[in-house]
Amino acid sequence: MKCCVNCFKDSEIIGIVSGVKTEGDCDFCGSTNVAICNLDYPELKNNFERLLDVYAPVSEFKGEIPRHKTDMIKNILSRDWSIFNLEPEKIDRFLMELLQEQYQANPELFDGPVLLKGTNQEDYLKQFSILGVHTWEDFTTEIKTKNRFHTEIINKDLLRRIVNFCNDTYQEGQVFYRARIMTAGENFTKEEMGPPPPGKASAGRANPEGISCLYLSDSRDTTLHETRSGMHDAVTVGTFILRNDIEVVDLTAIDKISPFLMQDIDLIAANIDHLRKIGNEISKPLRRHESTLNYLPTQFISDYIKSIGLAGIKYESTMRNNGINLAIFDENLFECTEVENYNISAISYSFKTFK
Repeated sequence: MKCCVNCFKDSEIIGIVSGVKTEGDCDFCGSTNVAICNLDYPELKNNFERLLDVYAPVSEFKGEIPRHKTDMIKNILSRDWSIFNLEPEKIDRFLMELLQEQYQANPELFDGPVLLKGTNQEDYLKQFSILGVHTWEDFTTEIKTKNRFHTEIINKDLLRRIVNFCNDTYQEGQVFYRARIMTAGENFTKEEMGPPPPGKASAGRANPEGISCLYLSDSRDTTLHETRSGMHDAVTVGTFILRNDIEVVDLTAIDKISPFLMQDIDLIAANIDHLRKIGNEISKPLRRHESTLNYLPTQFISDYIKSIGLAGIKYESTMRNNGINLAIFDENLFECTEVENYNISAISYSFKTFK
């Protein structure tokens, strides 16, 4: 049987399939005249063997099992990993065809609920999880209410290994935008479009109070949404040009790191939930009634990223679909080259019910 490049999201697997340099029809997604690969290709098989080796059937565990963490392997690979463009049933078929020997030797791994092998093992969690035996909620409580500056909950060495796999490079000359809402009589100049000076900066998702950080967006539309300006507000938008090549941590991709890049797949497997929460938290705007203490977890992560020499972080905009934001630690990396003033003439709301 044959799979194709359209079956996958993972760049490493796509590279393997493309590298075979054969075109034809896919037996799984139905694509025609595309790059395909036979399932007996050793490199393809070896990679998925390594991935499945970090899981075990529930029947192999002793003691209390966290049932909320158990599921079929097809569902785990569909939900938790950014590998397949296939539905769970087709993932199941793919795995059983690809790993026939493993299926015959251990059918429960494919047909029954499974769990990460080290889920209940303290030594395993301390070796691979950035939070050890703790949860993200433990971490946030710790730095909000107990130990803000010297917490030992988070393993920075493991965090550094992970962020090294989700860096993104921006080249000199790339353009980003920043908006400021005008009040009566204000007319912002290019020099006034940067962040507040040190000591006067309010707390943000990537900076503590008093520490300046330059927040930028990938488009005028995104930055206007990020201001959360109201009807008839006057807004100044500055155009910022990157002065040098920089490297940032791409938090839009932090939970989508290819397991096939890692020598220890367990490092990603043990942290998928934590990484997803980091990406979600950095994007989530603070609501009016919420305390700036809620920014502390992402400020901690951002400050660590800053300490290892990276220029900033990239994160998704929750105010505009597909919008991208940057938080840049050194404002001098960008130059504001022009400003334009806008009046907000219309606002569109979407909503849904909740309980």
